Amino acid sequence: MPMLAPPMFALPFPSIDPVLIELGPFAIRWYALAYVAGLLLGWWLAKRLCASPGLWGGRAPIKPEEFDDAVVWIAFGVILGGRIGYVLFYNLPYYAEHPLEALTVWHGGMAFHGGFLGSILAMYLFCRRRGLPFVSMLDIAATVVPIGLFLGRLANFINGELWGRPSDVAWAMVFPHGGPEPRHPSQLYEAGLEGLLMFTLLMLAVRAGGLKRPGTVAGIFVFLYGCARIFVEFFREPDVQLGYLAGGWLTMGMLLSLPMLALGSWLVWRARHRPALDVRPA
Repeated sequence: MPMLAPPMFALPFPSIDPVLIELGPFAIRWYALAYVAGLLLGWWLAKRLCASPGLWGGRAPIKPEEFDDAVVWIAFGVILGGRIGYVLFYNLPYYAEHPLEALTVWHGGMAFHGGFLGSILAMYLFCRRRGLPFVSMLDIAATVVPIGLFLGRLANFINGELWGRPSDVAWAMVFPHGGPEPRHPSQLYEAGLEGLLMFTLLMLAVRAGGLKRPGTVAGIFVFLYGCARIFVEFFREPDVQLGYLAGGWLTMGMLLSLPMLALGSWLVWRARHRPALDVRPA
């Protein structure tokens, strides 16, 4: 890629310590706090959805207390799936030579697509064990996931990681570990698209009756995330160990997001061609 001339003015990168609190060997990092806060806020909103019969056309098929147990399964699915996905999709040769490093989650390295698959598997196993409707569980989870995505991308920005490609736009920044070139703050692009915009659109879908036809909200989420991630990948610097794939423009993030477009479209189509949810009166 040709070197870009630096702009007349580049926004300074905010000097925020990635560690929020440090007491001896104990440290609370913004990234870990983002995971915890996203999980707690998502949990709270999910229970509100389960306790709102008007959104379902009757009593919700999943009780709020049932989601209390599900959130533990989902958390493990996200963490394990995210880590396994990063190892397999983004840095397999390294971890094949250093297998014990795959266990050092505190060194960083999580993949959304792996966490996505891990959470789906966790929800499927939980619903099968409890006899709950799996697709409705997906709808609830899909509605609240953008909260965690928003907070996680902000934490990426604070950490000065996953920065964008070199750019001469007026809001370009020089990241501490990204070299001397100003770059797109692609983490903020993702926070806006995958977080704020997706959350707004999904809540509108819920208010419009999306939960009454299982799979609608989940399908919208999957499709929108695929679109948002592919778009942002044009501004985000690819992982150094992978670089660009076929043709010098495709990235692993794009490749993993392409099937989401088809899956999301299929889920919405399937939901539209099935009867509405048969729920009990509230």
